[in-house]
Amino acid sequence: MNACIADRAKRSFTRSFQSYHEGASEQARIADALAQRLADLSLSKPFQSAFEIGCGTGHLTHALLNRFSIASLTVNDLVPNACHLAESVGADFLEGDIRSVIWPKAPHLIASASTLQWMDAPEALLRKAAQTLAPGGWLAFSGFGPAQFNELRALGSTAQAPGLCLPEALAGAVQTAGAGRFEIADVGQDRRQLWFDSPIDVLRHLQQTGVNAVAANTWTRATLARFSARYIEAFGAPGGVPLTYHPIWIIAHKDA
Repeated sequence: MNACIADRAKRSFTRSFQSYHEGASEQARIADALAQRLADLSLSKPFQSAFEIGCGTGHLTHALLNRFSIASLTVNDLVPNACHLAESVGADFLEGDIRSVIWPKAPHLIASASTLQWMDAPEALLRKAAQTLAPGGWLAFSGFGPAQFNELRALGSTAQAPGLCLPEALAGAVQTAGAGRFEIADVGQDRRQLWFDSPIDVLRHLQQTGVNAVAANTWTRATLARFSARYIEAFGAPGGVPLTYHPIWIIAHKDA
């Protein structure tokens, strides 16, 4: 995430912070699924320490705490409001750009849901996580792949996050950083469509969740009308209009 994108993302997610938790239903589902996969693979072992990157309003935080005993938890986010989440769960809060803050030393779990896509070099962040992780620890990360919001991209939108990638790239980053010390326990991808009554409802969804942080559109009545007409013409169906989500994930275990 370059500085400009980081600033825009911070402003966008700060504006949408109150509406994000309820509006981001797909992100909540992804976070819960990631935590459940980790629990199935690690047999819900307790963690002495854990570090979550991009905690937001707490979808993954709560999903992890519902499944694991974590003695010491640190959560990070760009948005200062996330400190209230940390306080509510008894975690330490690390505010700021994850590329420049000082990470906790050797956590036994490093996890992140729906944040990697905001990095212009997601593999570099994952390599750092793999190197920082304590021996015997676990990584659990999700992001989004190149089919994310493909309807918007087809219509010329600039709402695409900079770090969309395939799961193979995540696996390669962990294996490169781990020098043979990692077992890739689970890696995969999925594609889901959310359906909305109209293109305006799609835009409202993006605004509520802040995921249009890099979009540069200035909307007028005329441009909204043109956007709606083109969206319906290209993707409209009897049930409304779709918006594609393309979650990707990786879970890996480091040798003791």
